[in-house]
Amino acid sequence: MKIGIDTFGCDHGKSGLGSYISYFVSNLPSDLVQFNKEATTINADTEPTVEDALDKKLKIKVELFGIEEDRYVYNSGQAINYTSTPMIENLKAERLWHNTKITKFIKKNNYDVVIYPAASRVLPVKFKNHLGVAIINSILSNDLENESSSFRKKILKGLKNIQIIIASSNFVRNDLIKLGLEEKKIKVIHSGIDHKLFYQRLDLDSDIVDVKPFAIKRPYFVYGSSLSSPEKKHIELIHAFERFKKNTGLPHRLVLAGNDGPYAEEIHKVAFNSEYASDIFLIGFFPHESFAKLYAGAEACLFPSVNEGVGLPILEAMACGIPVLCSDKGALKEIGGNAPIYFDSDNPDQIASCMQKIVEDKDMRDSCISDSVIWANEFNWETTVRQTLNLIINAHK
Repeated sequence: MKIGIDTFGCDHGKSGLGSYISYFVSNLPSDLVQFNKEATTINADTEPTVEDALDKKLKIKVELFGIEEDRYVYNSGQAINYTSTPMIENLKAERLWHNTKITKFIKKNNYDVVIYPAASRVLPVKFKNHLGVAIINSILSNDLENESSSFRKKILKGLKNIQIIIASSNFVRNDLIKLGLEEKKIKVIHSGIDHKLFYQRLDLDSDIVDVKPFAIKRPYFVYGSSLSSPEKKHIELIHAFERFKKNTGLPHRLVLAGNDGPYAEEIHKVAFNSEYASDIFLIGFFPHESFAKLYAGAEACLFPSVNEGVGLPILEAMACGIPVLCSDKGALKEIGGNAPIYFDSDNPDQIASCMQKIVEDKDMRDSCISDSVIWANEFNWETTVRQTLNLIINAHK
């Protein structure tokens, strides 16, 4: 069986879509054997697993494909082939290619299965002679709001025709069902987190956290999310921080890490005009690998966003051994379990109260940290990859 992974629409690895591919590839089973035409088949009366495939020497090959510029973007050290195709580098051209040329490309490269990690952005309408697997890691109804009606129709038609849809949470799954997609072909497989990067650091005793190009003085709260929409609730969080400062007089700072987006100007304006502007830091784009140290040095991770389909940042913060205070909306309760402290993101007074409690109540803080580390350990990429391959093998038998 030959599996192709489509890297189109994944922002050259600089977004969650690209991170998904990188982590998926780097966590493929090390004993996955290469494809050949003499592959042993598995008994169709059973539900085969990756272990069955390996035990019975079912030959499986995984290959990436996309534009030539991305050839080394997802290189994880694994022996994974990359096949490129000539392409003008823009989303419109990539969408056109998926609707006019991908079928011929798939046939030429003998893919039995194709995984589409950016299925909400680029996806064929038809799936001839291969098993299609769409990955949906966000709230599709929101993603499609700003798209043209013709594109919305094509994406939904493609998802109706595709054989398997993997949703990153039950919240995302329910959104897909509301869009009219067939319930039985939508499977929930939670994404993992990188425990080699995000883990509890017990040796941070400095007053300064050096995360180049910044040196951030402790104590501070951190929120990592792009400044892209009102639903991220940056402004409500700034107002909550102001109340926290007024109520406690404590020296804490608020660090907002994330790309500027359509809503950035308004957020910057509110922060600049705040009475506590000198304690509010908007540090812009921050490399994913640097977040581990930023989290580890924080008093707590704040995550007020109300429309998250996954919410992996709260798991990453939990794995780093800090409390998480987050919204009770979207998929966050599903992903966070009982470990975080939840609040209403439209109630700055409630957020401020939660911030004060996590600083002043040592027993609550210790309990929150302990629960967080245990819960976050349940989410790992090895499990995500195994569950995905099991689903594909069983569907393709």
